[in-house]
Amino acid sequence: MMLLVSIIIPASRWVWLAVPLLTATLVLLLWSYRRSPEISAVQRIAFCLRLLGVLVLILCLMEPLWIGRRATSGANLFVVVADNSSSMNVRDQGMTQSRGEILRAALASAPVAEATPATGAGVNRGFTAVGQGGDNWLGTLADSFQVRQYVFDSQLRRTTDFSELVFDGKASAISETLGTIAQRYRGRPVAGVLLMTDGGTTDMAESAVDRSDVPPVYPVVIGGSRPLKDISLTNVSVSQTSFEDVPVTIQADVEASGYAGKTVAVDLIGNSGEVVERQTRTISKNDEKQTFCFRLRPDKTGVLFYHLHAIETSTDASSEATLANNKRTLVVDRGKGPYRILYVTGRPNWEYKFLRRAISEDEQVQIVGLVRVAKREPKYDWRGHVGEQSNPLYRGFDNKDQEQTEQYDQPVLVRLNTRDEAELRDGFPKTAEELFGYHAVILDDIEAGFFSHDQMELLRRFVAERGGGFLMLGGKESFQQGKFDRTPIGRILPVYLDRLSQPEGPRFAGTQIITQVHLNLTREGWLQSWARLRDNEQDEQRRLLEMPAFRVLNRVRAIKPGASIVATAGPPPRLASGDAGASNDPDKQSPALVVQRYGNGRAAALTVGDVWRWGMKQSQMRDDMNKFWRQTLRWLVADVPNRISFQAAHKPDQVNQPVILQVRVRDKNFEPMDNVSVAIELDDPQGQKLRLSAEPVLSSPGLFEATYIPRSNGCYFARAVVSDADGLKLGDAETGWAVDLEAREFASVRTNRALLERIARQTGGQVIELDALGNFVRSLPGRDAPITETWIKPLWDLRGILPAIFLFVLMCFVGEWALRRWKGMP
Repeated sequence: MMLLVSIIIPASRWVWLAVPLLTATLVLLLWSYRRSPEISAVQRIAFCLRLLGVLVLILCLMEPLWIGRRATSGANLFVVVADNSSSMNVRDQGMTQSRGEILRAALASAPVAEATPATGAGVNRGFTAVGQGGDNWLGTLADSFQVRQYVFDSQLRRTTDFSELVFDGKASAISETLGTIAQRYRGRPVAGVLLMTDGGTTDMAESAVDRSDVPPVYPVVIGGSRPLKDISLTNVSVSQTSFEDVPVTIQADVEASGYAGKTVAVDLIGNSGEVVERQTRTISKNDEKQTFCFRLRPDKTGVLFYHLHAIETSTDASSEATLANNKRTLVVDRGKGPYRILYVTGRPNWEYKFLRRAISEDEQVQIVGLVRVAKREPKYDWRGHVGEQSNPLYRGFDNKDQEQTEQYDQPVLVRLNTRDEAELRDGFPKTAEELFGYHAVILDDIEAGFFSHDQMELLRRFVAERGGGFLMLGGKESFQQGKFDRTPIGRILPVYLDRLSQPEGPRFAGTQIITQVHLNLTREGWLQSWARLRDNEQDEQRRLLEMPAFRVLNRVRAIKPGASIVATAGPPPRLASGDAGASNDPDKQSPALVVQRYGNGRAAALTVGDVWRWGMKQSQMRDDMNKFWRQTLRWLVADVPNRISFQAAHKPDQVNQPVILQVRVRDKNFEPMDNVSVAIELDDPQGQKLRLSAEPVLSSPGLFEATYIPRSNGCYFARAVVSDADGLKLGDAETGWAVDLEAREFASVRTNRALLERIARQTGGQVIELDALGNFVRSLPGRDAPITETWIKPLWDLRGILPAIFLFVLMCFVGEWALRRWKGMP
């Protein structure tokens, strides 16, 4: 902001002479014009001109003074900051030099002779910066201010002559730079900050700029409004679903500038260099964004790496503004099993058979079966010998003791696919250590009386605390028929099990409907990839129409708050040309598949009791049923944590773009463990192996952290090994991440003038054009500054003011004379 100046008239002897002179002149003028019989408008103008001329002459006799304020020379600081990031290597259209070369030329320096103490100056100017046209603007700035010079990219660094500008920085931390300057010079007289940059930033969004605590910032935009033609990959994302055909989706936006009518190709490349898929698009405009979407099914599990490469197929790539934004590296974590699911059923049935057959194609999912083949028989008070309480039918067999004899009338259970002889030996798990080793539990055709209250509460904790998955199937003794209402298991379910009114007729058996119902997806179900079996809506609707009818459906009163109905059962669905399922009457539909989040886990209820009928009609439907079971089980175990979990969080918006490695360790009861050591083995893109030690986070039990600073782009793989206090290995976990240090730097190669204007407006500065830099620097002493001084000058000392005043007076008198002659006035 420019400082205001004013004109004052000092008290002098001429004031007393000027007053009577002005009075006499006014009287004479009035007397001379009153002689005219009629005063016209022209006469009034002539009178004013003469009076104005006389007033100016009298004002000159009073010796007016010019007074104002200016920045005190050498008392204020001025910070000059130059951008050293890689984006300064971009060359814009119409430019023969890159942005960095333009900036270096504007800061071209040469030593300036230091003033000797004998001259009384004693100020070291350091160098001369010559801008366009040979303007020594930096030397001029040093004449009035103490200049502090910095270069910045990911960090702010002091410099003496800007020779450190090599433009190899991987980031443009403008927000961090301004914040550091504000903190470093807090309480000191900083007149302003000259920010020389192209406006590209990696640590602030345009909508989140707030640097009102910074001294006035004067950005100098380096670069033109349009860069050379360029292709860049932006908004790259990876999503994973339980949809079996294409579980991984990779999406990327390609921004093409200057490629109208050209063909752009994007290659998806595996980590070994093979091209997985290529997609092409034709660019219709000079500035256009195209979205590329790759759907794939990796043939491996664990941590996988892929690469995206965007090119224009017909021209030389060297003609682009930069090639740094044409490639991106991606990481896909497919997990590594086995995922163990405990299936508990009250009788041998078809569902378990088809479940086992379905997951035989999925090596990562294992089902452990606990099948009851005979219920518990009632105890009788057998009387044999005096004092004998055991069943005499077993007398004499291997000398069984009293405790073992009591087990003869327990239910008969068959264990299938167990890990060893000890697993499930005593039936359904009774401790957290036993149950929490599974990732999910499925109950089918089993009543609540099979479990003790402690076992049901343990199952509830399995879902809520351990984060496991839970699914109840609609067998004969499930839901209301199994008397799960008002039990811990009933609280897990996403549906209410209140007793319903009993309809009459052969179609109903308790709360089960014995009729023909068809499955139909709801709007929520259409959004769930794991609930669909086809990759397009038309084929999925046709598949639903061809599905066979089911005959057993458990009725429920309503779903619980927060639950979602994925599928309904009712009359056959009709193929609708509009929204899916829009032609079906919702009043005739009953919930068939309901899901919800419960604590840290998820729960589902499949109220249909004879899903096995789906696979009995033809082989194609059997394949669909198997696929449905695989996708449902994959969804059930998705996001279920292991005892040791390992995550890598890349922080590209922070200085040096660190990677935070977090390892969470739990015991067999899934309680946090702290008395362990965590070692991280890391492989970098160059094949070098590093070893890090993770330290415990005091505020979060069981959490260990390590920080890694990546130095190169590429794929990083890490393995965390957890050992107990005795050095015995408890387990390990793997993760991976991809680093592209310049991805945010080259997200856009355009100069970001809008951001710089916003920073200037918020801090009280203004955007300065490079060719106007010299004039701006010369005007700085007259702008507002923390330390100022008052200056006073005679008005006549201003260059050209005296001739201008006399010319103005002469024009007033000549104008008055001309008007009088024109009208013939005396």
